[in-house]
Order: sequence, then C-alpha cells, then structure tokens
Amino acid sequence: MKRIIILLSLFGLLVPSSFAQKIHVKTGIEVLKETNFKALQGKRVGLITNPTGVDNNLKSTIDILHEAPNVQLVALYGPEHGVRGDVHAGDKVSDFKDPNTGVPVFSLYGATRKPTKEMLEGVDVLVYDIQDIGCRSYTYISTMYLAMQAAAENNIEFVVLDRPNPLGGLKVEGNLVEDGFFSFVSQLKIPYVYGLTCGELANMINVEMMEKPCNLTVVKMKKWRRKMNFEATGLPWVPTSPHIPFAHSAYFYPVSGILGELGYMSIGVGYTLPFEMFAAEWINAEEFANALNAKRLPGITFRPIHLKPYYSVGQGKNYQGVQIYLTDFAKARLSDIQFHVMEVAAQLYPDKKVFDHAPENRFDMFDKVSGSDFVRKEFSKNYRFSDIRPFWTKDEGNFRKLSKKYYLYK
Repeated sequence: MKRIIILLSLFGLLVPSSFAQKIHVKTGIEVLKETNFKALQGKRVGLITNPTGVDNNLKSTIDILHEAPNVQLVALYGPEHGVRGDVHAGDKVSDFKDPNTGVPVFSLYGATRKPTKEMLEGVDVLVYDIQDIGCRSYTYISTMYLAMQAAAENNIEFVVLDRPNPLGGLKVEGNLVEDGFFSFVSQLKIPYVYGLTCGELANMINVEMMEKPCNLTVVKMKKWRRKMNFEATGLPWVPTSPHIPFAHSAYFYPVSGILGELGYMSIGVGYTLPFEMFAAEWINAEEFANALNAKRLPGITFRPIHLKPYYSVGQGKNYQGVQIYLTDFAKARLSDIQFHVMEVAAQLYPDKKVFDHAPENRFDMFDKVSGSDFVRKEFSKNYRFSDIRPFWTKDEGNFRKLSKKYYLYK
C-alpha cells in the first residue's frame, strides 16, 4: 500500500484535500496584510463579516484584525447567518460578545438592519469583508448598502476588502428592480445577476445610489480577472450560507432561486443538491428531462433524477425531476433556466401550472426577488418564457455599459 501511495504522489495523482490546489488570487484581506494594515493604522475598527471573511490560509479576518499591530477592533456586525455562521436562514441574529475576542457583536439581521448611531459609537472606520455569490437576492449586498449609508450619515470611513464574484465578472442577467419592489432581497437597482465584485458594486453604489456618498476605500484583490469563475481562483471555498456549501452551489443559486420562493417544487434544498435540481411528486423524470433537453439551451443539460428529500419541500416523498448540468458555463443563461422549467411543467402537466398550484401567500416574495410583478403576471397568461424574455433582458445592455465605469479588474 505504501508503494502505491508513493507512486501516486510522484505522479501528482494524490491530492490530500481540495485546499491543496494552487491559489492564484490574493483577496482584499491578503493585500491589507501585505500593506501592514495601512488603511486601518491607528483607527478603531468596526468589522462587518461572517465565516467567509478569511485569508488564504482560512484564518478569520476577525482574529487577524484583533491581533494586528496598531489596529483596534472595537465592534463586530453580523449579517444574515451571523458573524460566526451559527444562525439559520431567516432567523434573527442577536447581539452578544464574540467568545474568541471579547469584542461586542451587533446584529444587522433582525429588528435593526442598518447600523444605528449607538452601534457605531467609538468606531472610526467600518470594514466589510464577506464573500458574496453575485446574485441580487442574496442579502449580504443589502447589508453592505445600508452600512454604507450609516457610515456616510455618521462621517465614518468605509473600507471594502474585495473578494471574487464566484460567477466571474462577465455574466449579467435580469431586469432592474422597479419602484415598489425594493426589499432586503432586492435592495439595489441592479440586475438579478450583476457581474461585479463587492468592491466594484460598492463603488457603483457610492456614486449612483447614495444621496450622500461615504468616504469609501476598496482594497483591491491581486490577479483576479473577470473571466474567472471561483474554481479558477484556486481559493478555498467557505460556505456563504448553509445551502451554498460549495463554490459551484453559487453557480446554481440564480438557476432556481426565484422559483424556489414558491415552494412549488423541490429545488434541492432539503436534499444533497441545493439549487441544482427541480422535482415534484407529479413529474415523470424521463419525460421532463427529454422535453427540457429538446429546447437545446446553450451550455445546459438536464438529467432525469429520482429522490426522496430529507427535509423542506417534499420531505419523505418520492419525487422525480431533473438535475441541471452546466456543460458550458460561459454560454449558459443561468436565471432563464427556472422559467424554461416552469414553461415545460405547464405544457406536460397543465393541472399543475405554477401560479395555479403554488400558494398565493408566496407570490409577494416571488415578485420581490424578481424585482417586479410583471414577470409573474405576464408569464401566468400563457406560461411561455418568450412572453417575458424581452422584459427579463431589457436592462442588461445598459447595465453592462454603466458598470464598466466601476470595473477594478480586466
């Protein structure tokens, strides 16, 4: 056995863990360390972070700043899921003291979502270090936006430690949020998939969306390129939330997240494929897969799947459906997939049309994540994606043009 292991090692075939791959990118916290924390020297720091705020060796930004010379970490702020990631989706985050550092932690996901004057007392600079997933309805960018507002109102500096957009910097999909549909899951007037890093987005927010801009600094990454998805960075992935356990999970969140708000069918939350599948008790897997594959969607293949969800939608029931494979990530239109699924479901199973079958009390959340009620109302007339495609794509070109002004990377 030892001889086999030695041979495998010699030929580079034995990889001890996924963390063994070569890291190609330095994130904002790595660059901050390289500069000996210059942007924070002599300042009292409030840090907005969660478990994804780590350096390339997986050491928490909390502990790094707590130990940094001539930097005083005086407050922590917890977004959805909390500073240490111990809060489930949608659950309120409470105020407490961080057991590792003794630093007070204030909740930004509960009754208060924007830091108050009292929360910011004694803070000179707010630092934001959270890995996002590049989709509008993921709440961390809403937290960043509201914190930037609070920083501006209280004359506090705001520093973003930049991180990769796991979808890369080229994909832009979906309409801009319309008036009347702004919420914590659609806080910003951006497309559903927006193709910016959090630092680039912060720059855009500061110029385009703030009545009073804040004193903003973005600590840029080194060697990140727009064409990179997360695997290309070589960075270790820390789950951004309980159902985004792997980097590729972030690719699928925009594939099914809007439809998932309805509880109409399983999207894999409650099974081992979160956001990677569509299934229900009334679907015939082979028939469904064949009909979807007949559409010949670029970069996408559907595989029949049979399963029994462990929890959430369909718990303990025999479900059938499809697993999605992204065979060409660059060509695939991620957010469109769920609308094709809704269309085919209506064609094959007309008594199960989504807006006739899903509970009406979920329509409001569907509209919020869609950024408009037009998608639901227009689609429900004929159940054809072609009816809403012009609306869904209408803002993408203009947003690409606008967002290029704020690019920090090629």
